[in-house]
Amino acid sequence: MFILKLTTTLALVFIVFLFDNNQLAASEKDTQSVNTLDKQAVFDMHTHYKWSQANVTSPEQALAFMDAEAVSHAVVIGKPTEFALKLKRLAPKRIVAFYGPYRDSLDWLLWQRNEALIPKVEAALASGEYQGIGELHIIGGGFARRKDDSVVLKAFLELAVKYDVPVMIHTEFSKPSYMLAICEAHRKSKIIWAHAGAILQPADVDLVMSKCPNVWSGMAARDPWRYVDNQHTDENGKLFPEWKALMLKYPNRFMVGSDTVWPVDELDSWHTADTGWQELGRFWTFHRRWLAQLPDHISLKIKRENAMKLFKM
Repeated sequence: MFILKLTTTLALVFIVFLFDNNQLAASEKDTQSVNTLDKQAVFDMHTHYKWSQANVTSPEQALAFMDAEAVSHAVVIGKPTEFALKLKRLAPKRIVAFYGPYRDSLDWLLWQRNEALIPKVEAALASGEYQGIGELHIIGGGFARRKDDSVVLKAFLELAVKYDVPVMIHTEFSKPSYMLAICEAHRKSKIIWAHAGAILQPADVDLVMSKCPNVWSGMAARDPWRYVDNQHTDENGKLFPEWKALMLKYPNRFMVGSDTVWPVDELDSWHTADTGWQELGRFWTFHRRWLAQLPDHISLKIKRENAMKLFKM
């Protein structure tokens, strides 16, 4: 009996030891990464970790890619949404998990019609594990609900206010009126405008940002490989004057991300793995080139400080 009790006690001690050391290792990973930051450190405000990536990129490997590119923090959107927590649990001080409502390939088109998502989003935010909602696609060409008829979007924006978290919205319209209708109707909501309006021109982005101080523009996927018909730099990576002027006008409300999706023409393919994390260096090499063309204090805001403040890191 004594031997059995001793064995049980030792086993419990060993389990506690392993747990504490695992927690310590995660804590040290957070601390080490933050303490060794250089001036190139960035906050990636738009990444994805999806089922189509998991076979080629483990959560540990994703964090290693971040370390290699001096990405101190990242917003992670999971598909399914719990995939974001795989990274967050390894590095809770570095990862901001967003609740992404997509599970199936067509959900990016259908989410606005799925009112069953509303209690799921509230439960996720109430749990404290998620610090944002999105990415929510609102695409033109007949796919979007009318501006006054999206019960789900309205509920999400109201939940974001209730739990004090931002909502990332991806609009694809030829005019800024759709985003204006959203941000003006929900002025208490903090809205991250994915891809800074995507196909819109700087004047359109300026209009939205001037009328809605609750909108932050994210420059993720604004690179030579995505949005190729609406670049913000020339073929040599030089910022176009209109975009530079816009960033100088709103230095506190621009952010940058990588949008770890690759190849862009094989989204969520069953036969091709998504290697977006393997392209992290490519994306950030490009972004750092144009960021360096801004005054140092503004570049620092856009590549890191604005996101740190918005996400309360």
